Amino acid sequence: MNIGLHDSDKTRFPNLALMKLSAYHKGLGDTVSFFSSFERYDKIYSSKVFTFTSQDPFLYGNSIEKGGTGYDLISVLPDRIEHVCPDYSLYGINYSMGFLTRGCIRNCSFCVVQKKEGAIREHADIEEFLRHKSVILLDNNVLAHSHGLSQIQKIEKLGVKIDFNQGLDSRLIDMQIAKTISRLKWIRFIRTACDNKSQIPAVKKAIENLAKCGVKPYRIFCYLLVDDIDDAYERTEILRELGVDIFAQPYRDIESNKDPSYKQKEFARWVNHKAIFKSTRWHDYKKKYDNLPELKAAGQLVF
Repeated sequence: MNIGLHDSDKTRFPNLALMKLSAYHKGLGDTVSFFSSFERYDKIYSSKVFTFTSQDPFLYGNSIEKGGTGYDLISVLPDRIEHVCPDYSLYGINYSMGFLTRGCIRNCSFCVVQKKEGAIREHADIEEFLRHKSVILLDNNVLAHSHGLSQIQKIEKLGVKIDFNQGLDSRLIDMQIAKTISRLKWIRFIRTACDNKSQIPAVKKAIENLAKCGVKPYRIFCYLLVDDIDDAYERTEILRELGVDIFAQPYRDIESNKDPSYKQKEFARWVNHKAIFKSTRWHDYKKKYDNLPELKAAGQLVF
């Protein structure tokens, strides 16, 4: 069979589901390649992560299977494919990828994990998909499950570099876990998040615990959800004082899929452009937009 794999989002980040599908079908002796509208396929798999990704007008045919959060919250890979080692050659990457756990203990209004995956549970052993000296782990809340914690201890013994790219729940980083985290080899950052003001005490405590274990604040990467600007600004200034690396993400409603507002995007630009963030305060940065009447008239500029 000739298999076409369609990466709908076309981001720089490899699509894990497509790599697993590639490994599975190559194991059956099938020919596998990325989708091209000029090629004829016996079967096409299209994977879409983001709901805001537009439909590909060239994706058509009678044998197309679509999956991923961008399409629906129901479709999952069958176990015979879910638990094969991904075909890392598909994207030519030199690191491994996978999940140790699936699901989450939280039920955040802006997140689809509870709806799609349900309660947190054991998913896989690290050696199921580990084929490199570095691994990116996609768990949504690995610290919330005993299997996740035992796998972290195993990772320490294996000595591989890691990145939990969805972040670690700061509310769960007590001294014991902080000690374990401090002993791990990290690809770059230790990631966490501060989505609203109620999380500030937990983030502060987590940073304090990690500091006591020798982890400098600049090694901590903190996602900052940007919805209400005043709320986001308050969190930003607190995180700035704590010395962590902040990355702002404009809020996008998962139901309406409405684009983030102009002010949310500009606030995120101010935070994420480090030269601007270090040299210019928000009050001064936003002044230049106060003199753009066309944006105000269009209702796009509201501070």
